[in-house]
Amino acid sequence: MKSTRLEAFSDGVIAVIITIMVLELHVPAANGLPGFLTIIPKLGIYALSFLMVAIYWVNHHELLRRSEKINYRVLWANLLFLFLLSLVPFFTDYAQEKHFDSFSVSLYTIVMMSSGGAFLVLRLALNQLHKLRGEPLPKQDRAETIKHVTSIVLYLAALPVAYYKPVLSLLLNLLVTFIWIAPELGVRRAHSDA
Repeated sequence: MKSTRLEAFSDGVIAVIITIMVLELHVPAANGLPGFLTIIPKLGIYALSFLMVAIYWVNHHELLRRSEKINYRVLWANLLFLFLLSLVPFFTDYAQEKHFDSFSVSLYTIVMMSSGGAFLVLRLALNQLHKLRGEPLPKQDRAETIKHVTSIVLYLAALPVAYYKPVLSLLLNLLVTFIWIAPELGVRRAHSDA
């Protein structure tokens, strides 16, 4: 199968995910600056979730660009990734509604970590496909795999932190987004070291 169909389907699902997230934003009850100040935390977690979904979209394109054809293992890995990513709007809203308590921030972190783990599964499925065809793995893949593992470690660290300082846990989630902001971040150095 050609990867272009998978990419087009994924684009549509990710667009719906972003649309659902923005629909959960509501105008504050109070007027003026005091009312606006009450929604800043909601805007913050919305921005964090939007940024992470957008980063997945960019990196998804970068990952699929390397493979013209895919197999069923890649299809199912992609569906797992999209399923877990589709939970982000719900848990973003849940964290907002519960005023960022320890439990809601923990659940938010778990869904972000699960999405990252599923993206790693997708990467490994594509790597397996390259190996089956006798093709060399793209050079940047090793560095990106290290970024995946680093992200999961940061998410794991954010889980216990959420029970003591939920805001600090969200900052660790934000740190993961900075790691992934550009697909080549940390990869160029790996190229020069190779």
